[in-house]
Amino acid sequence: MALKSYLRAIIYETEKQIQSVRFASVPSPQNDWPILLGISFPKSGTHLLDQILLGFSKVAPFSKRLHSFYAEYEGESGLKRSSDQALAWLDVLRPRDVASAHLFARPDAIKRVCSPAFTPYFIYRDPRDVVVSHVFYVTQMETRHVHHAYYLSLPDFNARLNVSILGLPDSDAEFPDIAGRFAPYLDWLDHPEVMAIHFEDLILDRAAALTRIMCHFLARIPLPTNRQLILNSLETSINPKKSPTFRSGKTGEWRKYFTDEHKKIFKDVAGDLLVRLGYEKENDW
Repeated sequence: MALKSYLRAIIYETEKQIQSVRFASVPSPQNDWPILLGISFPKSGTHLLDQILLGFSKVAPFSKRLHSFYAEYEGESGLKRSSDQALAWLDVLRPRDVASAHLFARPDAIKRVCSPAFTPYFIYRDPRDVVVSHVFYVTQMETRHVHHAYYLSLPDFNARLNVSILGLPDSDAEFPDIAGRFAPYLDWLDHPEVMAIHFEDLILDRAAALTRIMCHFLARIPLPTNRQLILNSLETSINPKKSPTFRSGKTGEWRKYFTDEHKKIFKDVAGDLLVRLGYEKENDW
């Protein structure tokens, strides 16, 4: 593991140097080059946003690989990380890095991320599709997940979907209901420095979504590069086959799996969340 980390660090530094030489003629923006940070709610297109942001490395001297990923919970143990750990991770990042995180919108993290040092994005998805995706992820795709054995012990998909909606309040590893899981991320939506992205927009109207992502980037980094070339760089960077957790990339799949009972319990715990995120106008769906 130490050797692997050392080799990765060497490759990362080499690529950063190559990128510096490759784009030496591109003037540095005011306040230096920022860090491109993709914040995501779990199961909401994390790898898709990663790939898009890495597309900027084709037109500017950003790193060509993900430098780092941070999650608020350790995958295998389910232990929750502290605010200090999140800040320490943010402090390790350097200009021209491309990084991604399941990062809570704590006040100290907001202060860091909403500074000129970062160009941040926040992607999220219809929470009903999130809970469906979560069942498949924990049951079939991530056998090391802290709740994998428990999900397998449940009798069927419906029972597992109930757990993904309601959480496990009595579990040793913290796992709130879907509204409680989203709550620590909500404040990202209240800061214009962070561009909010619906996952669905990248599926249903990708051209418009990529244009918005590009414009947010250019507002901080006014590249003297043809806009169509930038958009092409972002589009061609998308490759679902390279996402280790990509399953279907579809929207509205919850309709295939939600029973009337699932709808009822979801409305009870997270109906207001759907309205807040713009997925429903009221709780009658």
